[in-house]
Amino acid sequence: MNLTIAKDQIIAGLQAVQNVVSTRTTLPILSNVLLRAEGNHLELTATDLDVTVACKVEAKVTKPGATTVPVKKLFGIVRELNGGEIEIETDEKNITSIRSGGSFFKIHGLGADEFPPLPKMKDEKKVSLTQETVRAMLKKTSFAVSTDESRYVLNGIYISLKDHKMTLVATDGRRLALVDEEVDISEKSSGEFIVPAKAVNELNRLLQDKGNVDLNFGENQASFALKDEKEFSVLLVTKLIEGNYPNYRQVIPGEAKERIALGREELVQALRRAEIMTSEKANSVKLTFGKNNLTITANSPEVGEARETLAINYKGKELAIAFNPRYLIDPLNALAEDEVFIELIDELSPGVLKINGPFLYVVMPMRLN
Repeated sequence: MNLTIAKDQIIAGLQAVQNVVSTRTTLPILSNVLLRAEGNHLELTATDLDVTVACKVEAKVTKPGATTVPVKKLFGIVRELNGGEIEIETDEKNITSIRSGGSFFKIHGLGADEFPPLPKMKDEKKVSLTQETVRAMLKKTSFAVSTDESRYVLNGIYISLKDHKMTLVATDGRRLALVDEEVDISEKSSGEFIVPAKAVNELNRLLQDKGNVDLNFGENQASFALKDEKEFSVLLVTKLIEGNYPNYRQVIPGEAKERIALGREELVQALRRAEIMTSEKANSVKLTFGKNNLTITANSPEVGEARETLAINYKGKELAIAFNPRYLIDPLNALAEDEVFIELIDELSPGVLKINGPFLYVVMPMRLN
């Protein structure tokens, strides 16, 4: 294999794929990136056997071929090189030479045939969306994914494709985030599946504001093919979480007694300040809705207390409810709207956060001290 590539191209490719590589792998090949040169591009692939990411970048290929090299070492080398052009050459023993300006490196690799093959997807269930849509939907839900490994089916985002609607749901049992968008879905492309958190994190990193994404899914895996105008393409293939997602509709409360409009930025800043005065033992803030004002208080015996008052439009009877402040800050940070709505029934029922749009967030209250 022999090729010349611009430094910014190989760096873009390595940055796209290297995150999936585990530092604690027992198989040496999984620490490596597969380099495959053909035509006018170089394809880079990395995997941890659950999530695989492949990326194509432009290159001048003089001799096609393939090899694998340790990804962290290769990234370390090319990042520090001064020249704009890098020459890469691999011999039959999988020793790769890297030249740029006055710098020369030799790096020992493993044969491309040892690298796990890229999972093959059948094209039967496929949906095309803009990257911006998927990125916004993941941002509004991924923070609520459970990290508790004993409830494995909650360690990912549930995606439902049906009735010309794509719905994403994430929950950890104490809060639930839901967002849906109208999408063109054919009858045979409808279905539902759970994408694991690692793949979600990678997608959050890879998705851009421009370009399209083709989502393709089967029984136990899904792929996301990302393309932008500059022909920079990334493919992410992930195993899916097996099991049935709980019936999330059951936790969405019925008719609210109060629906209160609040300024998002003002609310999130007040909650952040109140959160400073919480502790592990006392990690709740109390929201007291009175006539045209909201008082936010945090009180923990070993730390101290905080009180903050916001002017709001509220005419209902006085209502106090306590929440974990982080569970309100997370969705408020993920939203871009200036105005949010909080819907309440009483101090013991879940609160619901909404916007003027297809987003809903349910959060369980905490006990008032």
